[in-house]
Amino acid sequence: MTHTDSVFMGMDLLCQVNSHAHRTEEMDVERLLVRRGQPFSLALQCFTTLPPKHKLAMILHLGKQLKDKDHKLKSAIEWILLHSGRSYDKWWFRQQGAQSEVLLTIHSPADAPVGLYSVTVLLLSPDGHILEKTTPDTFYLLFNPWCKADSVYLPDEELLEEYILNENGLLYQGSWDQISSLPWNFGQFEQDVVDICFEILDNSPAALTNPEMDTANRADPVYVSRTITAMVNANDDRGVVSGRWDGKYDDGVPPTRWTGSVPILRRWSEAGAQRVRYGQCWVFSGVACTVLRCLGIPTRPVTNYSSAHDTDGNLNVDYLYDEQLESVSEGRKDMIWNYHCWVESWMDREDLPKGYDGWQALDPTPQERSDGVYCCGPCPVKAVRDGDVGMKYDAAFVFSEVNADLVTWIVYPDGQRSQVSLNQNTVGQNISTKSVYGDYREDITKHYKYPEGSVKEREVYEKAGRRVTQPNGAPGQLELKIKHAQAILGTDFDVIVEVHNVGGEDTPAQLTVTSNAVTYNSLHRGECHRKTASLTVPAQKAHKEVLRLRYDHYGACVSEHNLIRVTALLQVSGQPEVILQEVNIQLSMPQLHVKVVGDAVVSRKLIAHISFTNPLPITLRGGVFTVEGAGLTAAREIQAPDDIGPGQEVKVKLSFKPTRAGLRKLMVDFDADRIRDVKGIATLIVRNK
Repeated sequence: MTHTDSVFMGMDLLCQVNSHAHRTEEMDVERLLVRRGQPFSLALQCFTTLPPKHKLAMILHLGKQLKDKDHKLKSAIEWILLHSGRSYDKWWFRQQGAQSEVLLTIHSPADAPVGLYSVTVLLLSPDGHILEKTTPDTFYLLFNPWCKADSVYLPDEELLEEYILNENGLLYQGSWDQISSLPWNFGQFEQDVVDICFEILDNSPAALTNPEMDTANRADPVYVSRTITAMVNANDDRGVVSGRWDGKYDDGVPPTRWTGSVPILRRWSEAGAQRVRYGQCWVFSGVACTVLRCLGIPTRPVTNYSSAHDTDGNLNVDYLYDEQLESVSEGRKDMIWNYHCWVESWMDREDLPKGYDGWQALDPTPQERSDGVYCCGPCPVKAVRDGDVGMKYDAAFVFSEVNADLVTWIVYPDGQRSQVSLNQNTVGQNISTKSVYGDYREDITKHYKYPEGSVKEREVYEKAGRRVTQPNGAPGQLELKIKHAQAILGTDFDVIVEVHNVGGEDTPAQLTVTSNAVTYNSLHRGECHRKTASLTVPAQKAHKEVLRLRYDHYGACVSEHNLIRVTALLQVSGQPEVILQEVNIQLSMPQLHVKVVGDAVVSRKLIAHISFTNPLPITLRGGVFTVEGAGLTAAREIQAPDDIGPGQEVKVKLSFKPTRAGLRKLMVDFDADRIRDVKGIATLIVRNK
């Protein structure tokens, strides 16, 4: 067919109509983004009506172009679509003529691989020869949790509003008895984020070594989510975030400075898939949540308090001390993290026996290898609760994170060691996520474990192949408690250790109390204070020791997580048993004051006024404010104009123009040389013009 006889004029992807129907309009209305298992429409624009008995066909391509055996370029996967009747398990389309246009309605199967497709429309002669074809157009196909046939289907609109569509959220931090929340900008609909999410998949080892198989496997959310947990950390591959916990962040960004995922993802992409320095568990979980929500998999961040990191797989956390009650280290140490963040994603588990669909734990923080790679999950939360530790993936590791026993040992000079105490109630407390009904905490501990000490809990332990250890001997007559008032960063405060004698005889004992600056994952940054006392506790009485913690003691070594761990060890004279008590004292932080002035209208200038008062008895230097907000402004940094003396206030302001309507949150962080992780937030409702 000659050029003058051309039928096709062009193609209208009907982006706005399709984006609204597929709930992707927040992402982009200039490009086509649709969800699998749900039809979408294209308008084929023609110079004239289609010739009689001629037919239309389509070619879909997915994946990178590869050379075949004849050295010709072809896509990893190719489909040829003919006009046909309804089918649920394959691509098909129907057509409807309308003067000089043909409306093409394309139906994708609910198990189609996600990715960037190209579509070309063909004009076929009555005998099947190709007479003409359109210029290829592209569209993204995403998972569809609104589609019953999709393996990520979630039949609750309120849950989908939160776990797919909400760009703002809360990550929980602090300690089990002093829970704090960190506002986080997921920003999964910000410009170009969807491209970066697929770029992450394209840089996985599987995609680079066998792109054809990797492309086909992207139909499976189990495969995709596991790939994302491996790629969010940069330990094995061209992953996104490099983890660091030693406090040395001069060659990157301190983990506490991030307020959202988008600057991290953009920095990684713009640098050519070079790792971004640095992250810790809440950063890894925040980035993973952004990517998985963007791809269409319902996802929520989760925090486990007193989270065990069991390095040897014995389902215990082992604390080792010498005979002087000094902590001793033997290679890689088991630890109890003050808290640990991961994510849960909702999906069917067709690869497992029936009953393990639903929430799956996924942990992108690099802790232990799984199948040779630093990743964890997806692990059915139900398998963790029921002790099915053989289920894929990594159920034994997640089980220990929420269920391990704390065992204390004395190590003797000859290397022998003996168990001196056992605590079965420390690990796995107040497992938390943000409620779908507002900015408050929902406790989901019951999804992971049965009540502590219940018959069902003991049955689960035995089922998990774990010995149900009992404490040595009968309960002793001495009890140990640690109390403290609210501690504020920059002030002095008291910690009171009480030894109660509940027996009928006076009891001599040796008490050692230490306070250490620690990170949230139990790395020691320095000892603040130590006190040892020999005491005799009268029968039915209590002895109190007061530990005065001064800012002069802890200020120089306190970590960016502002945690002081007080450990008390009590050894009864003449007996091998040791009583261990430990508390993590979260030092209260000041807040930033953020006020936005102006009418919150798309493309209209607003001014944010930000102020901070130095709570420390020392001068702060190198202050920097970081500001970002989905639909409001890209991440920006503002330097504090001067050093900030004790009690001094600093004020800065910035202007920005909202880009999208709706409920929006402006996140602000402040860092300086001796204080980090000071947060502030302003919430505003942005209206269209």
